Amino acid sequence: MTIEQPRTLAEDLRARGDGALSALLRARPDLLSPVPNDLTQLATRAATRASVVRALERLDRFTLQTAEALAVAPDGCAYGTLRGLIAGEGRDDAATGLDELDAALPQALAVLRTQALVWGGDDRLRLVRTARDVLAPGSGAPSPTGLGPTVAEATAGMSPGRLQEIVAAAGLPATHDPISAAGSLAALFADGPRMTELLSGAPEAAKAVLGKLVWGPPYGEVADASATSPPVRWLLDRGLLLPAGRRNVLLPREAALHLRGGRVHRTPEPLPPQVETVARDPQAVDANAAGQAFAAVRTVEELLQQWDTGGPPLLRAGGVGVRDLKRIATVLDVPEPVAAFWLELAYAAGLVASDGEADEVYAPTPGYDDWLRLPAERRWTGLATAWLSATRTAGLVGTRDAKGRALSALGPDLDRSLAPEVRRRTLELLAALPAGSAVAPDRLLARLRWERPLRGGVTMDALRADLVRWTTTEAELLGITGRGALSAHGRALLGPVAEPGAEKGRAAGGTDPAEAAAALAPLLPEALDYVMLQADLTAIAPGPLEAPLAETLNVLADIESKGGATVYRFTPESVRRALDAGRTAAELHAFLAAHSRTPVPQPLSYLIDDVARRHGRLRVGAASAYLRCDDDALLSELLADRRASGLGLRRLAPTVLAAQTDPAVLLDRLRAMGFAPAAESADGDVLITRPDARRTPPRTPPVPVTDGPPMPDPTLLGAAVKAIRAGDRASTAVHRGAAPVPAPADGNGRLPRSAAAETLATMQAAVLTGDSVWIGYVNAEGSASQRVIGPVRVEGGFVTAYDHTADAVRTFALHRITGVAELADDLGAHS
Repeated sequence: MTIEQPRTLAEDLRARGDGALSALLRARPDLLSPVPNDLTQLATRAATRASVVRALERLDRFTLQTAEALAVAPDGCAYGTLRGLIAGEGRDDAATGLDELDAALPQALAVLRTQALVWGGDDRLRLVRTARDVLAPGSGAPSPTGLGPTVAEATAGMSPGRLQEIVAAAGLPATHDPISAAGSLAALFADGPRMTELLSGAPEAAKAVLGKLVWGPPYGEVADASATSPPVRWLLDRGLLLPAGRRNVLLPREAALHLRGGRVHRTPEPLPPQVETVARDPQAVDANAAGQAFAAVRTVEELLQQWDTGGPPLLRAGGVGVRDLKRIATVLDVPEPVAAFWLELAYAAGLVASDGEADEVYAPTPGYDDWLRLPAERRWTGLATAWLSATRTAGLVGTRDAKGRALSALGPDLDRSLAPEVRRRTLELLAALPAGSAVAPDRLLARLRWERPLRGGVTMDALRADLVRWTTTEAELLGITGRGALSAHGRALLGPVAEPGAEKGRAAGGTDPAEAAAALAPLLPEALDYVMLQADLTAIAPGPLEAPLAETLNVLADIESKGGATVYRFTPESVRRALDAGRTAAELHAFLAAHSRTPVPQPLSYLIDDVARRHGRLRVGAASAYLRCDDDALLSELLADRRASGLGLRRLAPTVLAAQTDPAVLLDRLRAMGFAPAAESADGDVLITRPDARRTPPRTPPVPVTDGPPMPDPTLLGAAVKAIRAGDRASTAVHRGAAPVPAPADGNGRLPRSAAAETLATMQAAVLTGDSVWIGYVNAEGSASQRVIGPVRVEGGFVTAYDHTADAVRTFALHRITGVAELADDLGAHS
């Protein structure tokens, strides 16, 4: 029995099941914007150049090689012909790699069929015309296979007399027209024995010329095509080279394929390159990664603590200045590129933003306070998931854009849509290996180049190489990997890993923060509720501290050194800072006694009492500014101090001085002189200043900048397939007693027409019989469509009906229905 072959891509799609259509829309989500009206429109959109190029760019190397072979094959070629173009002719079936090729070729064709780049059965494979034009362009355009145009294309402008001369020199009989002459020459080049006999008489120099062109590029330059060297002239006379201009010649496609042994590609690559690994101890990897994960959380905390009262100002063009970045790097004790990474990570996680004031500065967001209250493992998952999906690329900081402008941290133009895909796929490759396997970045890059050749040129390939290198470095800094191998919590963070052959590296891939946090929690050091005070006014924290203890200690003391243990130093300034924050001396004594494993040293108690005794004796308020003190002798001393000459002080009363300066400046100057003033409100109360007072308004994290539509969810896919099916049924419906209504190229079928009275009568009859009918409808915006509906009620100038096209009950205005027709019996019953 002969199986009828589809004549068009639309017919091929019409024969596919709903699952196959869902797979197509999942693989090519750009086809859903907007949802096509029917399958004809879907096929038309799937064949547009922009969509086809996007689909080709997401193929792995062997699937792309398969598509390239189909592009140079005759339209509607058989599977055996395609296999010969990839494997070559006359090779032993036991040849190395042939078994792998035979296993991979059906899979590659299945991917191409799924994505509607290939349609038809194995006996007549058809590549979408647009893909053929992209992969095997005509004369003069570069081809990824290195093959030139066909004989017919290359001889299109040649004079008939010259073409007959070539045919005669090649030993072929004369023909009556140029088309048959070109066909005869192409048949000769495709005939292996005859071509071998022809080349046996070629000079060695001529064979050397062919050897230079055989694998591309197929074009060569000569001094003058009319006066060439004897070897080139020998090839030109027999059509093995054809003129491509006054100073250029080309090797026609059919001749090149013979010289290649029938292969389109020099080396078919049915399998991805092997990833060489170095084995590490999985427990050591997890421990190393967990320590780095904890350090990452503490680094972000330390960075934003520096900005609690306001961070650096925004540059006019946006971002952080070079000097501010250097200052941050010094505080964190890291190189500047690493400091830029931590800044961008905090920004991607929504922990820092600009405050939006007139003099814009960076400051922590309210989300930072919520983040601080989380356990360490959940703080880490927040950072790691933000990094995985971020399109902002910290590695670009310090480089220059196309206009020569320097790119700054937190500034514009750092988004690269390729970044999330490369990050995720790099980690997925590590996740597919046994636990503890480390891989060099160059081996990961080779694998990614096979999975996604990226026809974006040298620039995109260089960016991908940088992204792989940055990914491995940043994953190590974040504690997702340890010693180059993926950790257990990093593996859990990725969630289910894509299987080979599935869509790889989707930026929309999910994560599992809860499972990752559960895997990381046992590996983190336990938070401590104590420190050890020492007589030299320092405190040692032998591990991470509980959040309330760390918050208070960060106000009361300055961090002197970090590492496995943190050393805090108490100074008059740090104690005054705690008093300014509302603590009393008694509360500080009680706090230290409660949280120290060693007795509170006497020098520290004296320091607290001494600073507290002097704290607040001077009161600074706003007039422009004033000082108030119950001790008039202290005010007299201040008036006589030459260091206060620039403050514009004058006595208003025995206990009050006026100043011609801002209260904040006055506070800073007095503290620099060794006093311990306190700010007071208009009511005379001491103002308490807290280090977390500076916060931005509520901010959302930056939205990743993608280069295409997101992956549709299953609900949207199901609804879209149902709508396309219903629209296609409406556009191809056959009404009773008439021939099928043809659908034009735009997918909108010819609308039915009927008189108003006939429309009303047909609708009322359909309500009584329960039949479905075919209608044309014009909505309020003037857009015409055709639908298959099942009328339920007709009244008041409206029809209430079940709309098969939309799979919903809708109301239609009778005056907007262009016409109605009954469906054929079989279709009406099916509806």
